[in-house]
Amino acid sequence: MRWPTWVLIALLIALQYPLWFGKGGLLRVADLERQLDGQREVNQSLEARNASLDAEVRDLKAGYEAIEERARYELGLVKDGEVFVQTPQKRN
Repeated sequence: MRWPTWVLIALLIALQYPLWFGKGGLLRVADLERQLDGQREVNQSLEARNASLDAEVRDLKAGYEAIEERARYELGLVKDGEVFVQTPQKRN
């Protein structure tokens, strides 16, 4: 091959390099898209958790039933005059 052909090939390679490996190259864009997909999954799970916590907070602010339920199940509290009865569960 003659030298103009080699010059054109070298020029073509020089022009393609930033497209593939540069700051905004295709490989970098693909990597960023993959990271973005992962972050979206994390955000979705956190949004679901936040919605659950928000519903619980609204429930606790709205009435005493939720507070009473938590006191009974988490702290084992009973009202005056009530008798606490615990039954053992059968194991399989």
